[in-house]
Amino acid sequence: MTRAFGLIVVGDEILSGKRVDKHMPKVIELLAARGLQLGWAEYVGDVPARITAALGRAFASGDIVFSTGGIGATPDDHTRQCAAQALRLPLELHPEAELLIRERMQDTAREQGIAYEPDRPDNIHRLNMGVFPQGATIIRNPYNKIPGFSIDHVHFVPGFPVMAWPMIESVLDSRYAHMFTSGQAAEKSVIVFGAMEATLTPLMEAIEAAHAGIKVFSLPSVDHPEYGRHIELGVKGDPVRLEAAYAQLIEGLHAYDAKLGPELVR
Repeated sequence: MTRAFGLIVVGDEILSGKRVDKHMPKVIELLAARGLQLGWAEYVGDVPARITAALGRAFASGDIVFSTGGIGATPDDHTRQCAAQALRLPLELHPEAELLIRERMQDTAREQGIAYEPDRPDNIHRLNMGVFPQGATIIRNPYNKIPGFSIDHVHFVPGFPVMAWPMIESVLDSRYAHMFTSGQAAEKSVIVFGAMEATLTPLMEAIEAAHAGIKVFSLPSVDHPEYGRHIELGVKGDPVRLEAAYAQLIEGLHAYDAKLGPELVR
């Protein structure tokens, strides 16, 4: 089975509503631009046991997973430690990460017009941002040089979008270009009035069975401001196979004497 792409968003600020998650829409966009799609997503607060469990599932899944947030060095950052615990690996200062973090500290000192003091306690503490599970490889951060890291197919980036998004994009392009498809997945649907999903299920199953690479979706609504109670029924997937699948869908709906509304193409 082809690996799915997954996303883990770590942070109390998302679950409390203090911040609105921007990562999932962006990851969907980055994947779609490469003919890929997000298979699953999970949100988890800053609770070590929950983060460890979520990461354990990610490592065991065999999927390609991006984890955002919690890789800093403040008391509420637990992701690095939880990744190590999930894999039962020791933590260690990554030598290349150390060099990059020291470069960043020197840059900051230069920008502030002060001397760089490598042994100053706060600078020593900053090196914790380069302490990763043993065997990790780094993900370069073009914004401020503080790296993320990868272990197998699970990739850890900061919670800040300005850092996370280019890092995710670089991982996709450097490691998974072989999975890109020539065109984005297409989608075509129609508004159906006065039908029940249970009645239409055999038609949906028949279309998926007949057209490899195509998924049928059904989105019912009871209070849509324009269409009222209806079902948006459609097909998505391989653009080459889409039209034949959609034609079968429309033909099948006519056989059910369904009342059809406008078509939607995405």
